[in-house]
Amino acid sequence: MHTFELTAPCHFGLEAVLKKEIYDLGYEITKVEDGKVTFLGDAQAVCRANLFLRTAERVLLKAGSFHAVTYDELFEGVRALPWEIYLPKDAKFWVTKASSIKSKLFSPSDIQRIVKKAVVEKMKEYYDIEWFSETGAAYPIRIFLLKDEVSVTIDTTGESLHKRGYRTMSGPAPISETLAAALIRLTPWHGDRILVDPFCGSGTFPIEAAMMAANIAPGIDREFTAQEWQNLIRKKDWYEALEEAQDLIDRSADADIQGYDIDGDVLHCARENAKRAGVGHMIHFQKRDISQLRHPKKYGFVITNPPYGERMEEKRDLPKLYEKIGEAYHNLDAWSLYIITGYEEAERYIGRKADKKRKIYNGMLKTNFYQFLGPKPPKRKKETCTN
Repeated sequence: MHTFELTAPCHFGLEAVLKKEIYDLGYEITKVEDGKVTFLGDAQAVCRANLFLRTAERVLLKAGSFHAVTYDELFEGVRALPWEIYLPKDAKFWVTKASSIKSKLFSPSDIQRIVKKAVVEKMKEYYDIEWFSETGAAYPIRIFLLKDEVSVTIDTTGESLHKRGYRTMSGPAPISETLAAALIRLTPWHGDRILVDPFCGSGTFPIEAAMMAANIAPGIDREFTAQEWQNLIRKKDWYEALEEAQDLIDRSADADIQGYDIDGDVLHCARENAKRAGVGHMIHFQKRDISQLRHPKKYGFVITNPPYGERMEEKRDLPKLYEKIGEAYHNLDAWSLYIITGYEEAERYIGRKADKKRKIYNGMLKTNFYQFLGPKPPKRKKETCTN
């Protein structure tokens, strides 16, 4: 079976999380760069990566790479790639995205035009025809230029992997599913520990956590562009990957996961989203202010994305809000607090310096992931058997 070079983009600052996910799927990683991880895999790897990766934005099949500083070099470099391996005669193909960083070629529209023309010329030469109907499966091409190095890829995913299919309703400024999953992965939380999001909005943190606890593959209820690539990936490969995902679901999973918000309408969205994700029974949503955050048990986790002045709240209200967060956290017994926010004064008003702080780019917005670590719970004593 053919081995492909596959690239999975992710949020800047979260490459290590995605790298571990890919390792856990059993694939060889060849390169880790800012915002992406490259690995080797066969046709079934395309299916499994799309279905199982929680923190990747999409899965790209690499057609080739080369150096180019002129449009002639770009044209010849693209034309020289083995497009006949990837594109059947009736393929629908277009350059859906072109990005350029620190490169002499920088116009996305010109790059897209030249690349499309080069692919057409190669296809005309190989198939010995002058016109393509493009009535078959879609093969969206993505081009990346970094310091004059060109990477040519074909998008196997289609709509970004953050679109799991469960969030048809959302409130203002929701966190993306892939970012929420990655941030949860950065914590030591697992399904038998308490998790509370006091600013849950449309429920992304609680839903992603519940899906992890029940081992529900994030892509199990959606479709992917490469499902129609019958020249490269057998239908059987998709069926087997889906069957694997269904077999791995822990339908008996139980968890103490809670989501609070002061907006009753957005909580309705959260409940509906959780039902669609198959985890409605695992999450308790409640209308509650941050000042009412309390829990009788120890060693829980607060993981949340509170307002930080770029949306929903005015900056003048933020000191009081973050003071409330600090007071609520102080009253929890031996808990850990994880906050993603772009508010630079967060630590000051929470009243404690974070044990760890990690820069995360949420789109183009620079944020920090503040980690206030509580004590580890005592290890459970192993039961001993006596004769």
